[in-house]
Amino acid sequence: MFPFFSRSKMSDVPEVNPAPAKTQESHPLDALTGGAFSAATSSERASRIRDWLATQPAPEQLQEVFKELSGRDKGAARAVRERLDEIRRAKGQEAIAAEWAEKAHALLAAPKLNIADALAWQRDAAKAGAPLSREPLSLLKVQVADRVKVIEDLQHRVQVQREAAVLLAQRIEVLSTKSWKDAHAALELLRADVARWQEQAQELTGDASWVSVEARFPLLLEASRTQLLVVWDAFQPAVAQAAAAAEDAAAPLPPVPVWADELRVVRGLPTEAAAAVAAKPARVVKPKVAPEVVEKAVQVVREALATLEKETAEGHGKASAGAAAALRAVLKVHGKHIDSALEHQVHAALVAAGELEGWQRWSADQVREDLVAKAEALLHRPDGQALGGRKMQESLRQLREQWKQSDQGGAANHGLWKKFDEACNAAHKVVEAWLEKIRTEAAEHKAQRMALIEEVKAWAQEHAASGDWKAINRALHQFGDRWREGGHVGEKIFAELQPLWKQTIAAAAAPLENAQKESLARRHAMIDEAVALGAAPTLRIDAVKALQQRWQAEAQTVPLDRKHEQKLWDAFRKPIDEAFNRKSADREKAVTELSARDRVVLEASKALEAANASGDVQQIRTAMQALEAALHGQAQAVQAVASAQNNEPNQLQAHNPAAVDAPENVAPDASSEGSEEAPAPVPVAPKPAARPVVAVRGDDRPGMKKDAPAAQGRGGRPGDRREGRGDRDAGRGPRADGHFGDRNDRGGRFGDRPAYEDRGPRLGDTAFRAQRDAMEHAQLALKKLAAQAHGEALTQLLTAWEKRDAALLPSTQELGGRVTGAVRGAWAQALSAPAAGDAAEALLRLEMAAEAPTPAEHIDARRFLQLQLLTRRNDPAPAQTWGQDAARVLASANHPASARRLQNVLKTLLRK
Repeated sequence: MFPFFSRSKMSDVPEVNPAPAKTQESHPLDALTGGAFSAATSSERASRIRDWLATQPAPEQLQEVFKELSGRDKGAARAVRERLDEIRRAKGQEAIAAEWAEKAHALLAAPKLNIADALAWQRDAAKAGAPLSREPLSLLKVQVADRVKVIEDLQHRVQVQREAAVLLAQRIEVLSTKSWKDAHAALELLRADVARWQEQAQELTGDASWVSVEARFPLLLEASRTQLLVVWDAFQPAVAQAAAAAEDAAAPLPPVPVWADELRVVRGLPTEAAAAVAAKPARVVKPKVAPEVVEKAVQVVREALATLEKETAEGHGKASAGAAAALRAVLKVHGKHIDSALEHQVHAALVAAGELEGWQRWSADQVREDLVAKAEALLHRPDGQALGGRKMQESLRQLREQWKQSDQGGAANHGLWKKFDEACNAAHKVVEAWLEKIRTEAAEHKAQRMALIEEVKAWAQEHAASGDWKAINRALHQFGDRWREGGHVGEKIFAELQPLWKQTIAAAAAPLENAQKESLARRHAMIDEAVALGAAPTLRIDAVKALQQRWQAEAQTVPLDRKHEQKLWDAFRKPIDEAFNRKSADREKAVTELSARDRVVLEASKALEAANASGDVQQIRTAMQALEAALHGQAQAVQAVASAQNNEPNQLQAHNPAAVDAPENVAPDASSEGSEEAPAPVPVAPKPAARPVVAVRGDDRPGMKKDAPAAQGRGGRPGDRREGRGDRDAGRGPRADGHFGDRNDRGGRFGDRPAYEDRGPRLGDTAFRAQRDAMEHAQLALKKLAAQAHGEALTQLLTAWEKRDAALLPSTQELGGRVTGAVRGAWAQALSAPAAGDAAEALLRLEMAAEAPTPAEHIDARRFLQLQLLTRRNDPAPAQTWGQDAARVLASANHPASARRLQNVLKTLLRK
């Protein structure tokens, strides 16, 4: 229609070459960033930025690139921003690291290092965010830790030296109780041990970190040296004197009693003890120690030893010191009666107790230093985290309790106690300010409560004669709420104010309480009246209503406690509810008693339900007629049943209009059977003016059902008279007065209606529900049977078409009233002949008649056929010739698709 032209390859029109695009100027920072600003994609730009950052650019260059790149590509600028943040954090950490490094150098350069200060440096540096894992703080941390370790090692060695001195003294003491020969043999070994001990002690005091040791450790070491040297200086001359006395009988004896007695025995002289006994005149010989005494001594020593070992194992410093003192006292009394093994255990326990005491003091000092740090930190908290007065008071109380517990585990440290007490006193100023504020607020709250008491007194005098009890009750509740919200006061002040408040509020509430007592008396009286009304044989509704109105008026006038008022209301309504329940029970009892008519209706309903279960249409219809007769009265039952047998269709239409259409296809009337034998009528074309609309553009869409065509009597021109009018007017009969016909015979406005018939007594609830349910079930059963019969007839028709056997074609009665005898005959003739012809157009006409949807592949054919029908003005519509169209389909060959389409349209057409 419209020619399309294309340019020829050899056209004379000169080709226009496009102008070259303007070369994009490069960004000034491209050379610096390796072309990041001229990159084509964001990923390429980010890759070039990462490569540039690997070259470690200067912070000024990073800032310039970030400023330009943040407006172009935020994703690529993120890496630059992270590098800037890292540099900024590094600068901040460098400053912090320099500050704490300076403090560490000061600690290390000091001649005396306090262990608590060294530990506090590491803790405070970590809290401040200093990079302890980086240089130089990491190295300084190691140096401080090594210095602390050296000091702690010195203190530990001092304790070891002390115990070694005690052991050496004990060895010398033990040798003094044995033979002087044993002591002389061990002299050289002891001399070497004492010399080694002195060298080690001198090494300790000569250490560079000795000045940093706690003050008590040098004292311990010096006391141990003095004690050991005293014993050693006495032991050496005694051994030399014993050796000289053994060689020379004239030499003096040593000062050690055991050695002197041994030398006297060698010289043949009596011992000192024997000489003393001989010198004493007639002195009684001391008896041998009894076994009971030895056993008792061993038991007492073992008990003291067990106590000391228990306290030492549990780590109780003070308790272990007391137990050690008790054990030494026991040894002074009973030490001579115990054996050497038990004595060895005692000495070992005493040594362990002494060592525990030293360690306990050190650990107690560690706990005290921690408490001092906590006390000082109470006033140096971060901004916004300062402790309040109550929290500060509780914290101080807990810290002081912990200090008391630390004093129980070791000796007191007055220096740390002074620092701790000063820190606690400084923090307690916050508590004092808070207490002052509390006292001020308590005074204000006391004044407010006193003012509230005076206000209640004035209000009580003002409303003493008021009768608005609800307002009074509301005001009293408001006063109570204000008293509870009056603020905090001390216990002593509250104990003074509470009795005054109770007295005042009781005086203000006295009129309301009196009114409530009177209201209670009246309500109890009304409860008694309700009990009397409920117990009466006849319930008086008017009296009950009047009593309830009095109760409501009383409840609205005088308020009571909600729970109490609810209990009174329950007691009031209980007898009335029981009376109404008895009345309802009597009414239900009267209703449940079946009358003779109700029994007849129930029996008819049961019969109808049995007929519904049987599935027989004739039995259902007969049972329905019997139920209708029972409903109209026992006297009319026989007459109704007889009339139902003579005129069954009219009876169904009169009593159950909903059941007329249901059995129509199941049992049609005799007129349809007679029409089967009559010859097929020749279809007469209607008048053009009366022809209904056959097709309208767009009416073939599924679900678009058009309005029904106009009735035949409305055709023709506007001036023509309507046909059939004479028949309608003929039914009126002759007019009585020549003007209004028989209208004067009407009885009033609705005189043409028949008079209401007498329906008899009212049915009971049981009979009414039974007959209603039975009638509904019967109608549903008839509809179901009709649909079932319709489906079976349609299946037989399709089977007859498939097998092309006219004998299988359903009868006219089974097909329904829409299929006449002539139509059935045409179908039988089509099935008897061999398959011939095309049924495509006939199926389309049937779908138009049934207003059924057409398959998608035949939509175009249906629209084309509709356009053709618009041009055939004198042809009958598909709704008028669907019987002949169905015969044409049955005359053609059977196909599954055609069978489905025919089944769909006949479902609708056979029911219309």
